[in-house]
Amino acid sequence: MGKPQFQSPRGTADILPGAQAHWRYFEAAASKAAARFGYERIDTPTFEDARLYVRGVGAFTDIVEKETYTFQDRGGDRFTLRPEGTAGVCRAYLQHGMSNLPQPVRLFYFNNLFRYERPQAGRFREHHQLGVEVIGDSDAAIDAEVIELAWRLLEDLDVGGLTLLVNSIGDPACRPAYVGKLREYYSRAEDEICRDCRRRLERNPLRLLDCKEKQCQPLIAGAPAGADHLCGLCLEHWEMLLGFLEALGLPFTVDKRLVRGFDYYTRTVFEIVPPTGGRMSTICGGGRYDGLIEELGGRPTPGIGFGMGVERILQELRLPDAGRAGRRPSPKVVVVHAGADVRGECMRLAAGLRADGVAALLAPSGRSLKSQLRYASAVHATHAAILGADEVARGSASLRDMAKSGQREVSRDALAAALAAWASA
Repeated sequence: MGKPQFQSPRGTADILPGAQAHWRYFEAAASKAAARFGYERIDTPTFEDARLYVRGVGAFTDIVEKETYTFQDRGGDRFTLRPEGTAGVCRAYLQHGMSNLPQPVRLFYFNNLFRYERPQAGRFREHHQLGVEVIGDSDAAIDAEVIELAWRLLEDLDVGGLTLLVNSIGDPACRPAYVGKLREYYSRAEDEICRDCRRRLERNPLRLLDCKEKQCQPLIAGAPAGADHLCGLCLEHWEMLLGFLEALGLPFTVDKRLVRGFDYYTRTVFEIVPPTGGRMSTICGGGRYDGLIEELGGRPTPGIGFGMGVERILQELRLPDAGRAGRRPSPKVVVVHAGADVRGECMRLAAGLRADGVAALLAPSGRSLKSQLRYASAVHATHAAILGADEVARGSASLRDMAKSGQREVSRDALAAALAAWASA
């Protein structure tokens, strides 16, 4: 067989049936954790008005300048496949009058995101993310709550060896003075930094601290720290956050040079990184964005959230079969015919089982009984329900446990109950 004519685009991946259990396991655990903290689910469109990301994420960020998938539709409007989740949720908050709800509004979502960047392990051009947003409260206790939700979910998933990094990058009142010091520091070493950082130095100096290029790391290590240049209100917020994290028993590390890649961040920023790879393989990151709603046309409204990369999380899961660990699988029945003349009865039996909530499928026609049972094993069926002329006449089926090879005759009316009893045993 030759090479397939078409393959998935570079930087994308098919999620095959064998991996689905792990994805559903993560989604179920995340949904449960979010509900435990009082969050409700929201889903936003895959593409938005391109101007939303220019205003929200920032015109001079790497994402908007180099990584967005932007296109013009047949009506002449420009849209962008969403590169991140927060801006779309804030747009929905404004569009649907969610400011009239009890504040803060707590939301979570699962998104696929699109960024044109160099594919590498755990980083794709289309990737998936759990997102959490809290809009309408500036209290540092909300920051601690959001961080705790991320940390508790990772505990639920048994992802170990993680490090929680936190920092404060100030607000529009105190950040300009800090940015001035940062620009002055880097201007003295402009010849030593990468090409992208020379551009950032002019347009977005704070992003200098987020550079991943090896040649820029020594300069980052010696750069002025934002948390050392906070105004009184930001310092008070920062100290309260650290106190709340200590009260919650969360093991955190202050990284005074931690920043995030979007222009909308203010005050609190944080990341959770695995034991290997460090910040190059961050699995969760977020922060406060108190000016974003206003930037999008709303009243001044504080907000904070995080994004957690699903592909990165799945790389860190310890369970060999996260979707099935610790529980018996649900019954899955292959209906096997012992003679072509009972095919109609086999179809009725499979339909009845499905109506009773049992996964059921027909074995392929034209095969021997032995071949049909091999098929049942190949598709990981828990049971085979065998019908022949004798079983049809008696209104029964021969139920075979595929793991034990034991077989017994069961009334067709009692078949679903027998399978339910097996599942709960």
